[in-house]
Parts: sequence; structure tokens; C-alpha cells
Amino acid sequence: MNNIESVIKAIASAAVSPIINTVQRNKTVIEIKEKLGINSAQPPEKFDDVYAHALVEYGFEVKDDFDETQLGLNLKFFNNQKVKKLFYQTFSSAQILDYNYQEWNPLRDEAQKDRIDVLQVEKFHQVFVNVARRSLNPGQHISNYELQKRFQKPTEPLQESLYPDEFKALIEEKTKAFCGRVFVFNEFENFLEKHPKGYFTVIGDAGMGKSAIAAQSVFKYKAICYFNIRAEGRNTPEQFLQSIRQQLINRYQLQNAENDNLPTLLTKVSEKLVAGDRLIIVVDALDEVEQSGSRNLLYLPQHLPDRIYFLLTRRRYAQNEKRLFTEGVTQQELNLTDKQYEKYNHKDVKDYISSFINDEPEHGRLKTWIQERKILPLYFIEQVAQKSENNFMYLYYVLPSITTEDYQDLSLEALPDGLQDYYQQHWQRMGMETPQKRTNTIILCVLVEVGKPISCKSIARITSRDENDIWEILNKWLEFLRPQKQDREEYYSIYHQSFADFLRNRPSLKKEKRSNNIDWQEVQRLISDSNDKLWANLKSGD
Repeated sequence: MNNIESVIKAIASAAVSPIINTVQRNKTVIEIKEKLGINSAQPPEKFDDVYAHALVEYGFEVKDDFDETQLGLNLKFFNNQKVKKLFYQTFSSAQILDYNYQEWNPLRDEAQKDRIDVLQVEKFHQVFVNVARRSLNPGQHISNYELQKRFQKPTEPLQESLYPDEFKALIEEKTKAFCGRVFVFNEFENFLEKHPKGYFTVIGDAGMGKSAIAAQSVFKYKAICYFNIRAEGRNTPEQFLQSIRQQLINRYQLQNAENDNLPTLLTKVSEKLVAGDRLIIVVDALDEVEQSGSRNLLYLPQHLPDRIYFLLTRRRYAQNEKRLFTEGVTQQELNLTDKQYEKYNHKDVKDYISSFINDEPEHGRLKTWIQERKILPLYFIEQVAQKSENNFMYLYYVLPSITTEDYQDLSLEALPDGLQDYYQQHWQRMGMETPQKRTNTIILCVLVEVGKPISCKSIARITSRDENDIWEILNKWLEFLRPQKQDREEYYSIYHQSFADFLRNRPSLKKEKRSNNIDWQEVQRLISDSNDKLWANLKSGD
């Protein structure tokens, strides 16, 4: 593309809302291309056309990540003839467009020399591949059959290749419908600008979207990450260090680091950071960490090298329970429950409801539900936002449920007030207070008490119930559970910690023993007895 300055100006001046759906994005990209004389009516065929499309689409995709100067440097680097030549060679040959291909190594070296983040090189490469796949006849050098063979092994999208396998599904789920939280990212951006290193902590109650903020931060900053999940037994310092260590070794090609502690790893990474670069590590749900003693949770370092930042999330706790102490390192907290953020939380909740109704085709039944009751959309959004008490987990459960049989005859005003009231209403609808459902309650309590994914077979062994009965009961509570495959068997855990808290706080499950009630000591005894029997059978060889 001859006039790269025009591309930079067109992208930088694009006025786009931070809450943007795919249709709006595509429309804006097309408008920019048309201004630059790039034909969007049909797939590009020639290499120069493919490359021009890729430059615009890449620039638009990352425009919010950089100021205009850095965006310009990135685009000029990719518009360099030496860089274009490498892309042309692979485009015109039968080689697979695989970023790990050895000929890409010089490109990485060139990027480092020009102080271009190598992650941006990978990102542009993926955009280029996506555009090339739309080409009818790339370079007119290979047949359609060869093209099909060439893309038999699709290149992983950047965001997928950067996510650790253990958290990939969670991050994709949390970022899929993410919107808003601009005030949080503005605060964090200011923190990054003002301080050479530090800990930034987002605090909030259960269901306020802390994990979604963490996931979006991983996506936005291409951050190293760890998500503590008590219900899956993934919440110890050892697991944290193992995961973070491997991510850092992979990304920065660290040598002889297999047994390094976190401070040593961070020192090695800091020595590899090029000018203008930094490392952000996102750690979610510190309140779910299992760790004895009084040292920093996850043994987070008291000292940090320059250009190393942690973005942490946790629930509120008393000041005397603080488990993060530093020396010469700035700590800043953003408490989502503070009064000053109430209006922003409320706006973000309303934006989420609006997006849920209007931008997701699979939610058309909810729009019909609203229209049939002659409810004004804005009134519906405001009423549900008020009912939610600015809680995103409430919306996660309630919005899809409104059109089901459970809520079909319920008025808008009769929707539950807050997340705990939603749990309570569902509990009553399932008849869990009746004597007949006592053993069903035990099954849910076992999930909470075990604290990690468990199979129907194991629950059946603990509760002395039929395995098929266990499966049937769990499927009735599936919206509150997280099923996952392990060793070809279905395992279950509690989806969100707020539901585990609800179960623990049920009056009928308290430690006071009453007729037809159970208590947590009984659940613990069942688990202990079952484990004793299993251990005895193993020793006897049965």
C-alpha cells in the first residue's frame, strides 16, 4: 500500500463505541476501506490486495491498544518491503502459512530490532492468514485443491495460542459477551502510566464480574494469567507457580528455568523486555486460594522488577485479613462496591442486558417475550437492572430463564430481587425443603464439600445412591454446575462460588440437627466413610 499515512489517519479517526458488535465493526472497516479505494465487494485475489486488506483489518483490530504514534510504527513496519516479501513468498508457494515455520524467525528478529512487539507480528500474521483464506485464488499460483491442502492444518488464532489450555474455555466464555467496564480499564491504564511496576487489585462481591474483567484483561493485554477456582481444586500456590512458570518459559524462551521461583522468573523476564514493553500477569479470585500461614497469598513477591505488573481480583475482606505486603512496590485497589462506581456498574449492567436482547440471535425468544407483554424495551432493561442489584451472575441465570416454563407466567415485577433471592426461588421450585428431597440436597452438598470435579460414580459411592439417579438429579441442576470430561467420564463441579455460599448458608443445612434436615458434618462423615471403604478395598485387592 503506497499511502500508509492515509491508513493510519483513517483508523485513528474512526469513531467507534467501546461497546461494539460484529455488524458495527464490519461496517466501519468497510467504510475505511472504501475511503482508501480498497474494494470490499468481493474477496481479494492478488497478493497486494490481500495485504492491503490485512493492513486495514489489523490496524482496526488493535487501534484501541496503542496511541496513534505506536500504531503508525506498527503499520509502517508491516508495510516495509522486506516484511512484505516474506509474506509474499509463503503466499505464493505451497508452504503452509504456519507462524512456527522456520523462515519466520528473521521476521521476529527484525521486529525486535525495530522495537515492535513480537506478539503484534503474530497478530498481523493471523489477520493476513484470515484474509488469505477469503482469497479466491491466492497469488494465482496454486489450484483450489492445493489451496484446500494448504489450509488443512489451520493456524491457531492468536488469542487461542496465547491462552493456557487449562483456562482457554473459561476465558473464551467470559469474553464472548463482555461489554463495558471502561472505568476499570481507564483506572488500570492510568496506574500503568504513573508507576514503573506494581499490584493493581479489583475488589468486588460475588457475581460483580471480577472473573470477566480478569479474562478480558488477558485478552486486551495479552497477559500471562492464572484463575483460582476452588470448585475445581485449582487454587494452591504450587499449582499457580507451575502454570505461571510454564507460560513465562514458553513466551520468553527462558533457559534453565524449570525449577525457578517466581521472583527469579520475573527477573529473567525483565532482562528480555525490549524498550516500551512490559509484562502484565492477571490473577483471579485470590479469595479462593487455599494457603496456610500469613505470608503473601500465592507467595506473590514483595519486590518486583521494573515493568512488571500484576492485575489481581478478589472479594472484600477485613483489613486485618490482608495477605499482600510489598516493599517499594505501589499497590492500588479499585473496589467495585464503592459508591463512586455505582452509576458505572448500573450502566454496564444495562448495556449487557441490551446486548443480550439485541445482538445475540439465539436470544430472540426473550425479545418475543417482551413484545408479547407489550413491555417497552428500555423499561424492561431498567427494571431487570434494578432487580439484578448490578450483579452479572444474576443476569447470567435470569435472562435465559425468563422464557422458560418456570417464568412463563411470571410478571416482570415478580422476578427475584438479587442473586440470593434467585437461588432461593429456584430452591423452592425444585421442592428442596420437602423431606423427600433430603437425599437430593446431600448430592449438591457433596459437590461443595469435595471442592473439585467429581464423577457420578464417586457421588453414588459416597451417598449409596444409584448412579443413574445421581446423573438425573445433577442434570436438573445443570445451570448451576460445570460439567467436564475427564478420562472419558463426565465430572461435575459448582459453576460459581456464590451458589456454594448459598448452600452453606441454607438454614436447613446449618449445624443444628433437626428432623428431616442434614448438616455439613453429616456430609463430611459420608465422604470420610466412603474414602475409608475405598482405601480398605484397595489394600485388600477387591
